[in-house]
Amino acid sequence: MNEPSGAHAADELRARVAAATAGTPYRYRWTERGFDLVVDVPLPGGRRVHTYRVVLHPAERTCTLTDVVHTHERGPFGTTRKTVETGRARYRTWSRSLDGSERHSFSAADGHRLIRGVTEELGWREQKPAAQKAALVAGAVGGLVALGTLIALAVVLWP
Repeated sequence: MNEPSGAHAADELRARVAAATAGTPYRYRWTERGFDLVVDVPLPGGRRVHTYRVVLHPAERTCTLTDVVHTHERGPFGTTRKTVETGRARYRTWSRSLDGSERHSFSAADGHRLIRGVTEELGWREQKPAAQKAALVAGAVGGLVALGTLIALAVVLWP
């Protein structure tokens, strides 16, 4: 089998993703460590920019996928609220113009599927980002502490 390796494999993956996003709302942006897919998400009373940040590890043929979501919302009296969320975003939005002529929908899962489809087709594997791994460990430890506390209470309070 004649598979591309190293930098050539990363270039092929980048080219495939760029081709897959042509003619879509996703904007492909090359980065030093991988690529970003950026899409504007319509929101009533504001705007959201969703970035799928992909970091490639060509030697292992693995990648990490992190969502970065910038939200700008207009509030009462001309106030604005800006937030940035980083991690794994799972959400869907629907909106419609006041006269009903325009409809917009967005699902964060669509971008994930697009990226995973190309990476899997080329034999790449996705790794969880370090922050997501840490959150899983913290959740497991918290669950064990809660279980231990419940067992200790049951032992102490058992008649």
